[in-house]
Amino acid sequence: MDKNNAVAGVLWGGRFDGGPSKSLENISRSWQFDIRLAKYDILGSIAHARALNSAGILQNHEFDKIEQELRTIQEEILAGSLMPTSSDEDVHGFLERILIERVGVEIGGKLRAGRSRNDQIAAIIRMYLLDSEVQIRKLMVVLLEVIEEQATKAFTGLNKRSVIMPGRTHLQHAQPVLLTHHLLAHGWALLRDLQRLTDWKVRAKYSTYGASALAGDSLGLDENAIAKELGFNNLEPNSVDATASRDVVAEFAFILSLIAINLSRFAEELILWNTKEFDFVKLDDAYSTGSSIMPQKKNPDISELTRGKSGRIIGNLTGLLTTLKGLPLAYNRDLQEDKEPVFDSVDQLLLVLPAFAGQLKTANFNYEKMQSTAGGGFALATDIANWLVKRGVPFRIAHELAGECVRLCEQRQTTGSLGADGAEYDLKDLEDADFEEILGAALAKYFVNKGTSSAAGVREVLSIEGSAKSRTSFSGTAPSSVSKQLINFIKKINNFR
Repeated sequence: MDKNNAVAGVLWGGRFDGGPSKSLENISRSWQFDIRLAKYDILGSIAHARALNSAGILQNHEFDKIEQELRTIQEEILAGSLMPTSSDEDVHGFLERILIERVGVEIGGKLRAGRSRNDQIAAIIRMYLLDSEVQIRKLMVVLLEVIEEQATKAFTGLNKRSVIMPGRTHLQHAQPVLLTHHLLAHGWALLRDLQRLTDWKVRAKYSTYGASALAGDSLGLDENAIAKELGFNNLEPNSVDATASRDVVAEFAFILSLIAINLSRFAEELILWNTKEFDFVKLDDAYSTGSSIMPQKKNPDISELTRGKSGRIIGNLTGLLTTLKGLPLAYNRDLQEDKEPVFDSVDQLLLVLPAFAGQLKTANFNYEKMQSTAGGGFALATDIANWLVKRGVPFRIAHELAGECVRLCEQRQTTGSLGADGAEYDLKDLEDADFEEILGAALAKYFVNKGTSSAAGVREVLSIEGSAKSRTSFSGTAPSSVSKQLINFIKKINNFR
């Protein structure tokens, strides 16, 4: 075997008599995806060379030559004029081969002293992820600003009044909620993902340099200086753990999965709302596609692709966790498989986030349709129960009585009765005598001299505006609560701007 195989792009081989088989070369090769780490590998190599210089292992002129050549290599890679060849195993071997070819083995061959690929890759993958976090965070802030913009618009969207929409559980009509409240529900989930990224950075900013292969460095290099130069805040305390662990990578992939899931849930609603049956939103032509056969179609492709890519991102996390689950300490070559999943998750989110933000920013919500359907499905039944509770009726009984009101409306619907507005028979269409028959006895028994004791007085809560206004809890959908929530949400976004 060629004893100068370091020059050939391989960083091992001194104890081998023969070269690797073609199949071993093929399965080992990783530069086709880890080339994106070249920038971080070069920065790490310069910091490491500086430490070697400080320790007297590299002379000043040798360090200067290495640094200058590494920066030239970086420029050539960025320009696309320099790429690995089939003889290179990975980005580390490629960069060292080029360096030695240009400065000679007497100088370039000193760079690997006190460093292993094990601690090197553990550090530079963190550097890559920290840069990726910045890109993702910026795009998420833009999306959150779009959510805030639509939520603010909806707060006074109907003649200075808040838009009310059907709130749903089990995808069935439940209770009326403000559209602003509903949009902010998606916003808070994504804001928590931003907070998770911030928490993750604390753990990601630990340098693994100095761990070497697994037992640590014996050359006395200044690990703190390397860490500081590369933007790390601390040193990993255990060299075996530093080289063997990828929990920082897995945690990042998990956070990206949560972001994708939260986007997917929002996307699913936009897909439903965009149907003719809902007609809650119209998507801009620039963010929709058509059909190759049906001229009338206008499809919500961005939301559908967002929903689809969430499965891909979750799959990346699952694959990474499965790779990690059975590995003994310390480093194992399986860890080469940690990169492609998280690279792909980053790439997919960088595509999804701006597209989704653009789709949402240009979306035209049908306030009138939302408002007109907000009380459907007997959504005010709970308000009847709560009205009775305020007058002393036990909730269990009040719940049953409100249910009887619903049942009477359903019976009249089946006989073809229509409400006063010509629509399906609803709670507001019940006669005073109906309310007296259903609620009167309970009021007479339990009334505690609070408000009117007349059963017909229940009409005061049979409006979607009244229902929403009554939900004054801190997290509730009353305009008074939502106004404070919106202000708080904007403050939270400002922390990340």
